[in-house]
Amino acid sequence: MITLDRLVNVLGGYGVRLCGRPEARTMWLRGVAMPETADRHAAGDLLLAVGAPGLGEAVRWAAAAKATAVLVRPEAAAAGEEGDLEREAAALGDRHGVAVLLADPAVSWSQLAGMVYGLVLESRETASGRGPTDLFALADNLADVVGGAVTIEDRHSRVLAYSRSQEGGDPARLETILGRRVPDRLRELLQRRGVFAHLAATDEPVFVPADAANGLTGRMVVAVRAGRELLGSVWIGCASPLTGAHRRALADGARTVALHLLRSRASADLERQVESDLVIRLLEGSADAATTASRLGLAPQGLRVIAVRADTADDRHAALLLAFEQATTGFGWSRPGRSALLGDTLYTVLRAEEAGAARQWITALRAELPAWVRVAAGIGAPAEVAELPAGRQEADECLALHESAAPGSVPPAYDESWDDLLLRRLRAAARTGRTPARGPVSTLLRHDTWHGTRFVPTLRAWLESQGDLTLAAERLQVHPNTVRNRLRKMAELTPLDLDDARQRLAMTIMLAAMEDELRL
Repeated sequence: MITLDRLVNVLGGYGVRLCGRPEARTMWLRGVAMPETADRHAAGDLLLAVGAPGLGEAVRWAAAAKATAVLVRPEAAAAGEEGDLEREAAALGDRHGVAVLLADPAVSWSQLAGMVYGLVLESRETASGRGPTDLFALADNLADVVGGAVTIEDRHSRVLAYSRSQEGGDPARLETILGRRVPDRLRELLQRRGVFAHLAATDEPVFVPADAANGLTGRMVVAVRAGRELLGSVWIGCASPLTGAHRRALADGARTVALHLLRSRASADLERQVESDLVIRLLEGSADAATTASRLGLAPQGLRVIAVRADTADDRHAALLLAFEQATTGFGWSRPGRSALLGDTLYTVLRAEEAGAARQWITALRAELPAWVRVAAGIGAPAEVAELPAGRQEADECLALHESAAPGSVPPAYDESWDDLLLRRLRAAARTGRTPARGPVSTLLRHDTWHGTRFVPTLRAWLESQGDLTLAAERLQVHPNTVRNRLRKMAELTPLDLDDARQRLAMTIMLAAMEDELRL
């Protein structure tokens, strides 16, 4: 059972769109129907209009079946005609009281039906909660038929399943399975050989010759595709290119894998959407925060918000989506955190009294992403459920601090880095022109700029040394008398009341706020 809104949101990633009748999104779908040749009046909340001769006939079938919605897979429309088709579908839906969903013609009915039945009838069985265990059985069957070791991978070269058979196996396959992904050096080799370009362009299997230096014997690979989208690939070890029945078996196996992946991914998308909705409610503040946290399996206290951004040199969004997919992959309640995407940031609520546990989670996430993905993260202070909106703001500030830090630096936590965050706020105020243009610090800075003196560094050293001339001189690597003489000259340039505690505090804040400018 699922609402039409959730069905549309999940299937939207595969080219399905709802035409008109937005009010129908709240309605529940409890059954799926497919018309029979002898009886077009099959009953169900969602009708799959397989075999409908046209859009109008499909909507009439749905109205006769008293269906809430109908899924129609029209013929490919000519360029510029998609809008006309959607307007026609919306008009027919309004006339007959049926929500019309139009599918991408590139996606087959078998793929659409597999996703719809999985979502409507088995929406609790999800890939992120249970895992596509039947892929291993499929890999074993294909290995038996073709006579070689099989590996099934997703589009990011991560291992989804593999056969028990080791016939045709090699060190590269073993390393791939143990590491749960294709090693970077092998990816680079396959990239140079044009294997990934071939998979992106065609469904035809291709033979990959052996490479002894990388522990690679020969293998055949075929793309796993849904419509126009590349979902992954199937690899099988073999000494020479497969032909005849074995080649056809590999191609048929790829189509079966596509159905499995579509169904499991659609279900996983549904679970991710439910989880994201609940996490967003916690981060934005909810009157029933305790109930929401309980539904997510989160403790009422000792929670930290982690904010993550991921990007590559040429694509930020794909890397972020990959990070979100990885953060929400696993066996349901065994995952330590609950995650959501908001804008360009991945947020995870994690039970972690100590910042070290949150950093371990970030490190584990980073290890599962490709080497070329850059990751920045910030960690909020420990919070109770009702304090998570404040924890999100803390994580955002720490994330911004990490993004401006040197590469390889440790992700900051708010309770450990509050002083750096305060100074960052002060510098932000200084950049907007909110610091005084007059006063001792501004005057001394202008004098240093025009005359090459070192008055501002001397003032800062003296303040940081709490008035100790000897310590200040050591910081500046000069004689104490030099510090004393500079202070006297500074007092001649501008009112400098170093005996006034409030003025000393104000000058310390001003120097901290202008730190970026002072580095230039």
